[in-house]
Amino acid sequence: LYKIDKNGDGYIDVSELKEALDVCGFKLPGWKVRQMIEEYDDQRKIEHRGRLSFDEFEKMCVELKSNEVASKFKQLVTKKENLETLGGMSEASSEGTTHSVRLEEQLAFSDWINSNLRHDPDLKHLLPIDAEGKALYDKVKDGILLCKIINHSCPDTIDERAINKKNLTVYTKHENLTLALVSSQAIGCNIVNIDAHDLSKGKPHLVLGLLWQIIRIGLFNQITLENCPGLTTLLLDGERIEDLMKLSPEAILLRWVNHHLERAGVSRRCNNFQGDISDSEIYSHLLKQIAPPESNVTLEALLEKNQLNRAEIMLQQAAKLGCRSFVTPSDVVNGIYKLNLAFVANLFNNHPGLDRPEGDIEGLENLEETREEKTYRNWMNSMGVLPYVNWLYSDLADGLVIFQLYDIIKPGIVNWNRVH
Repeated sequence: LYKIDKNGDGYIDVSELKEALDVCGFKLPGWKVRQMIEEYDDQRKIEHRGRLSFDEFEKMCVELKSNEVASKFKQLVTKKENLETLGGMSEASSEGTTHSVRLEEQLAFSDWINSNLRHDPDLKHLLPIDAEGKALYDKVKDGILLCKIINHSCPDTIDERAINKKNLTVYTKHENLTLALVSSQAIGCNIVNIDAHDLSKGKPHLVLGLLWQIIRIGLFNQITLENCPGLTTLLLDGERIEDLMKLSPEAILLRWVNHHLERAGVSRRCNNFQGDISDSEIYSHLLKQIAPPESNVTLEALLEKNQLNRAEIMLQQAAKLGCRSFVTPSDVVNGIYKLNLAFVANLFNNHPGLDRPEGDIEGLENLEETREEKTYRNWMNSMGVLPYVNWLYSDLADGLVIFQLYDIIKPGIVNWNRVH
């Protein structure tokens, strides 16, 4: 096997990204590789620019919906912290096929489920999930839990009367799982290569991948002008509301964090939810700024020099706001992207700390997403297009998403060598 990670430090040079993907058997046109390079380099700290870590490459693989690339990449790098490697789990799996499961995600998602659904009477036989989350994969097998998670993220997506809850058989469980998959696709999840049979076997990498999509959609659904009119406070000089609507939820959250850092008189700025937040300084100032006075949130974490201990103290402050979710001190220090993104989104949804504008927002009624627009956008995202479609009109402007849809509907119809 050709070795991309030549010095064995767990990174590959960004300039070698296309070669790494080629070695993994995943052929991408040049424009898409350039696009990915720009996205990652813009969000990377200066000392990390020009190379990709395993976490970054793994995230890229998830977005590309390519478990094969992720598993082969593990052979190219040597850094494999907090990963559980699983062998092929179906008759169709080729010998030697492996999948990676992040134990942090297993723990975080299980804790989130316990916290948000523990009072549901229909889930008494399933919750709580054990502290380490190992039982998570068995708990989803009857489909009830997945349906409940979908309705928590996007209320009323599933008619509760359609869920089989009593005297379950193999067939009624399969009906529940099929209902969950169809419904997750309807809210914008990409379920390519996932079927009810996979979920009934509790395949960890597929369960975690689907759960992350559902939870992420639920967290991001609230980052809208309709739910938080104070978002207009984040507009920069010369920007219009339309410009804000074009931003991805991640970009809005970064702008929100930096807005509060500026208001707190802090010179630091957050450019990503990985290395920039690993010392807990940004989080500590953010929590202090958005906290109600009576919550007694303090900056005492900044007095602690040990980063793990500092992260623990910071999370104790988050607990005062009822927002100690998704991350452990280790997740903060290691800059686990998904979990830190979810942590910040949860903070925003519960304590945005943005002043509501006086009067009505001019033109808002023309900017709110219609049911038809949302349906089209969710359908595109469920097909696995990249980049993720957040705003129907601006995100289709360069034609790349349209080309991808053509190629998905009729494979081979697009000559990617002619796409720039």
